[in-house]
Amino acid sequence: MDGVAAARAGRNYEDDGDERSLILAAQGDPAAFGMLYTRYLDRIYSFLRVRTTSEEDAADLTQQVFTQALAALPRYKLGEAPFSAWLFRIAHNLASNYYRQRRTTLSWNLLLEKMHPADYRAPDEGVLLQEELTLLRGLTAGLASEKQELLALRFSAGLTSREISHVVNKSEASVQKQLTRILNDLRASYKERN
Repeated sequence: MDGVAAARAGRNYEDDGDERSLILAAQGDPAAFGMLYTRYLDRIYSFLRVRTTSEEDAADLTQQVFTQALAALPRYKLGEAPFSAWLFRIAHNLASNYYRQRRTTLSWNLLLEKMHPADYRAPDEGVLLQEELTLLRGLTAGLASEKQELLALRFSAGLTSREISHVVNKSEASVQKQLTRILNDLRASYKERN
């Protein structure tokens, strides 16, 4: 199950009883980091894939995230921030550096496809869906990068508002308000143009 599917299913990775023991084990023995790597690999890659222009760049950044996380793991303090938020903060910083260095556009097509997996509709319904997705891509591309980042963290990475608040250094209430506003604005713009 990927991060978005897990989020939709109500699974909270922080609730796993073994999260704490996995972190403690990895802090004591770097070889034990593999379990955390396996747990978060798909979610980190998915987040970075939306933020980059190619699969190769996303894979390279994903590798850098886990390399940096492993190196910094002894300094991670349990209870200070959720492990997922700490890990996505590293990914967020690497994605920001990538974006600054390359001045690329975000790959919102991937986020929209992830949110709307292929289905088996009639051909005319498929055409309508593609038109709707094209409009939505245009609307999301016009958002400020901070707003795009919040959407990517929520829908591509599958993070909760609480986890996002730790990544972007804002309060949970602020993140919730911003996400609500962004989605309401997108919905209104979509209705105006559709």
